[in-house]
Formats: sequence, C-alpha cells, structure tokens
Amino acid sequence: MTPSATSVTATSSTAAPATAPTAAASTATARHFKVTLTGVELAENQKPAQGPSVEAFCPPELAGHPVFMVLPGGAYHQHAEHEGRDVALWLNSLGLNAAVLAYSVAEDVPADALHPAPLRDARAVLAWLRGGESGFSVDTSRIGVMGFSAGGHLAATLSTGVDASAGPALDRPDLAVLAYPVISMVSHCHEGSVEALLGPAPALSQRRALSADQAVDAATPPTFLWHTADDDAVPVENSLSHAGALARHGVPFALHVFPQGRHGLGLAVNEPGPGRHPAADWSRLCQNWLDGRGWLDGWPA
Repeated sequence: MTPSATSVTATSSTAAPATAPTAAASTATARHFKVTLTGVELAENQKPAQGPSVEAFCPPELAGHPVFMVLPGGAYHQHAEHEGRDVALWLNSLGLNAAVLAYSVAEDVPADALHPAPLRDARAVLAWLRGGESGFSVDTSRIGVMGFSAGGHLAATLSTGVDASAGPALDRPDLAVLAYPVISMVSHCHEGSVEALLGPAPALSQRRALSADQAVDAATPPTFLWHTADDDAVPVENSLSHAGALARHGVPFALHVFPQGRHGLGLAVNEPGPGRHPAADWSRLCQNWLDGRGWLDGWPA
C-alpha cells in the first residue's frame, strides 16, 4: 500500500467535534486491573490499583469491536488524566473499546533508568488483549495504540518492536495514533523524558536505541500522527522525523500539522479563547482515517 502524508492547516468543519466527557460517565463504565510482572490481573474491590494499572472502557454494546490501548503523556513522570479517560470515552463514542494504561513512571529525581518497565507494561497489556485473557468481547485481530507526548513515545516503541531488553516483541499493535509524540532521544528531544526513561547522562548508544524513528521497519503498523508547529516542549520535528521513517519503509501514514497550539492539548476541547481551537479538528481527521481503514464498523450511526 502506498503511504500518504498530509500537512494540514486550520480548517473549518461541519462534523461534530469531540466533547469533554463527564467524570460520572467515566467511572460508571470503567473496570480496573493491575499490571504485574506475570501479566494483568483484576484489581481488588474494583478500585484503581497502585503502580502500573489498566482502566478498561469496554461496554457490552461494543462487543466484537476493535480496542485501543490509550497511553497518556506526562514525561515518564506522571500520567495526564485528560489524555486518558476523556480519550477513552471519545473512542467509545466512535464504537471503539479502550483500555487506558497507567504505565510505570520514574521518581521525581530519577537515579536509575526506568526503561524497560513502561515497554514491558505495554507489551503485557497487548498480550492480555490479544490472547483474549481480558474477558472482554473485543476484536482481538484489531488492536490499536494511541499515545500522547511521552505516551506517544511508548506507543511508537511498542509499534516498532524496539529493544529486546523489554522482552521479545512477539506482537505489535495493528494501528498507531501518535499525538504530539516524543520520538527521538537524540535530536529535538524532550530531555525530561530522556532522563526519566534512561537515567542521568545516558550514552548516545542508549539514546539511539530508544529513538523510535530509528527503529521503524516494514512491520510497523499504519500510523496517524498530529502535532502543532509551534510546540515548544516537544518540537514538531519529532513527528516529521517519524513520518519520514515510515515513508522510507513503505508504511501507510497520515501526518497533520496545525500551525498553533500548546503542548499537551489532548482533545483540545476546553482551550481558552473565542471559538473552537483549530487543533481540535484532529479528532475528526482521526475518525475519518479510522473509518477509511475499516475500523469503525458503521459507527457512529
């Protein structure tokens, strides 16, 4: 399949934009699991687990539909809540199941490398979903990953099969959506994410090994990327570099760059100022891309 790249500036749209889901809706539909060294287990008393955990949004009415693993950002130090539950409920509105992974994160002042713990967590959840062990009636042949910022780095490394020290990459997601992702640990990189993941003063070889753009191959799944041109935390060159690597390996992709917008926009539905933020159009563009790849199964009706 011929790859495609699209550079998008702010445009108007008649499609219904994503809206911010309510907290009540999110707690009513979620089930909680904990991620351990041996796999994924149901959390006791259905309360959010300490440490790596999964909050699953897989309602009965979406039985047989695809599922997305959602990876919030937070510089590998924390998890941005607006890039987790809100995104999962938006995916539900498209007819897609969702599982939000709170992957392993570093201490405030990391003394040692966090890697490979986050990648190990993500691979465990992918195996849990793919093998049907979750107990949810999802389409195990269509598992996507959606990551934001540092979560975008984790999604990209999961998709490229990078670094065998996290365990053998026996599987990869079937689609990837990367929102203002950290990609390179060498050039135009977010040093806070680098230090959290690799520890203080990592060697150049370590940085290169975890730069997702250098690990892209022909088995990397089709990928949707979006970024803002003036992102001053994670420069747009990260998405541009990853798109270039996908093109060189013949991997289908779509790239959308909006002219303005702060880092960490999420769904971009609650931004201050008059009108709707131009970058909020990413959700409609992503919906169209997913529909074009046959993942929406006629949803929304």
